[in-house]
Amino acid sequence: MSEAADKTDDQSEARLQYLHEALDSGRMRRLKPLLHALHPAETALLLEAIPHAKREIVWGLVPDDDHGEVLLHVNDEVRSELIEDLDDEVLLAATEGLEIDDLADLIEDLPETVTQQVLRSMDLQNRERLESVLSYPADSAGGLMNTDSVTVRPDVSLDVVQRYLRQRGTLPDQTETLFVVSRYGRYLGMLSLAKLVTVDPERDVSEIMNTSVEGIQADLPASQVAKRFQDLDLISAPVVDDNGMLVGRITIDDVVDVIRDEAEHSIMSMAGLDEEEDLFAPIPRSARRRAVWLGANLCTAFLASWVVGLFEATLAQVVALAVLMPIVASMGGIGGSQTLTLMIRGLALGQIGYTNARSLLFKEISVAVINGLLWATVVGIVAIAWFGNPVLGAVIASALIINQLTAALVGVGLPLAMRRLGIDPALAGSVVLTTVTDVVGFASFLGLGALFLL
Repeated sequence: MSEAADKTDDQSEARLQYLHEALDSGRMRRLKPLLHALHPAETALLLEAIPHAKREIVWGLVPDDDHGEVLLHVNDEVRSELIEDLDDEVLLAATEGLEIDDLADLIEDLPETVTQQVLRSMDLQNRERLESVLSYPADSAGGLMNTDSVTVRPDVSLDVVQRYLRQRGTLPDQTETLFVVSRYGRYLGMLSLAKLVTVDPERDVSEIMNTSVEGIQADLPASQVAKRFQDLDLISAPVVDDNGMLVGRITIDDVVDVIRDEAEHSIMSMAGLDEEEDLFAPIPRSARRRAVWLGANLCTAFLASWVVGLFEATLAQVVALAVLMPIVASMGGIGGSQTLTLMIRGLALGQIGYTNARSLLFKEISVAVINGLLWATVVGIVAIAWFGNPVLGAVIASALIINQLTAALVGVGLPLAMRRLGIDPALAGSVVLTTVTDVVGFASFLGLGALFLL
């Protein structure tokens, strides 16, 4: 971790400690300067990091002007909790001044009465813009976009554009480029502000506009939007409908949120948790959610135990098998998890499809063979030295190789199969993989043991 990251972590920890000390001592006045100095995103992190009772107190000290931004930055569960406790007047005030795309993210969580008041308070143009964003799924380009695009025509000079911008007086936030459209609103290209102020003002927009960046389809998934920004190093990008008409723009700050949400989703899903779960959610609710995941794991554990039970007589006669048995399952689980992690990452980045899956499978099997032979030799030698039985060493070495090959096959094939079935591999992949490697590991080791040791 870099020095800057360490410093940031220290600052966050210091703020949290200061917050708890002030709450415990009852000196609320100490918190106001802190909360006024923080960015709404930093305030949101503090709210997520404290229990429910203290959260209500801190929220009461958050500046009114920051309410809307803070609600946007907290996770869904905390947001719902805060909205439930707030009066309609406070919620209505929190929506004032928000950008259209931000308002679209928040308004669906508001009570119906507040939503109607918000819509009535907006002018016709902004209401139509909001309805346009809300007409698309939240996890699509249309759901991410803002409708505050600044457009120019291709047949005007740069001097005319400059005079137009001076007449406007202001530009929307995160504006580093203007969008070039036809007379009928069809997207044609982009005109950067840098070129606008450095190129001969007598030249036409059509001469210097950038036509290499295609419009993003409004129904494109948010994950693909993030990949487009990453691949093309975009700061903003146009959003178009099926007819190529410009409907809005996406800016890098929205894409950063998408990337963060996907990272949280991947991490939390591997443990069967929701990335929007409140850190201090009520105990019964948290216990109920986790019970489902624990129950699923218990079923797979019973399956592995049932396989072991089939070889009860073998274990009773060769105790060494019981001692060494966890090694085979553990090594298969680790090898499979490595392959599974690479597959999930590759699928998320769009690097893996059915066209290159065969090549990837060959590569992972080759890696499994090399590592299987290497560690099978090591484990076999240890087993021989430990128990003085060469046959036992050969049995565990063979079982380890079999399980490594199985782990590679499942690690590559399982995510592809799950994706085809519409199941998130990050959510259920590790459970299925562990079950398979446990069952195959136990069955191969104990089966070979029963065959050659009895």
